[in-house]
Amino acid sequence: MSDRPILEPTAKHPITVEPTGRHVTVRVNGEIVADTDRALTLQESTYPAVQYIPLADVAKDKLRQSDTQTYCPFKGDAGYYHVVTETGAVIEDAIWTYQKPYPAVAPIAGHVAFYPDKAQVVVDPA
Repeated sequence: MSDRPILEPTAKHPITVEPTGRHVTVRVNGEIVADTDRALTLQESTYPAVQYIPLADVAKDKLRQSDTQTYCPFKGDAGYYHVVTETGAVIEDAIWTYQKPYPAVAPIAGHVAFYPDKAQVVVDPA
């Protein structure tokens, strides 16, 4: 049994997950590592919105599983990936994912998100 808290979104800490509805491209060191029309936008409280990209739309040959794990009381256990560029550069823990997210954010299962200081996430204008 875990002592970790499990929190539900509230009016004071809302979380929404909705289809982005626009094309999203992700580059790392100038290389495209994800390209999708199926992204989800997760908006949590007052934090910046995060694009969650289907793992199927990420260049899997550029991913290397990381041993890093973290926990979010609203979303669950997170795992991480490093991105390996064509030049061989390794951008550590550039991506996180919740493989079994809590029910309030269940749609992000099978999706990954990129740290904005390690990747350029571009959402096409409406």
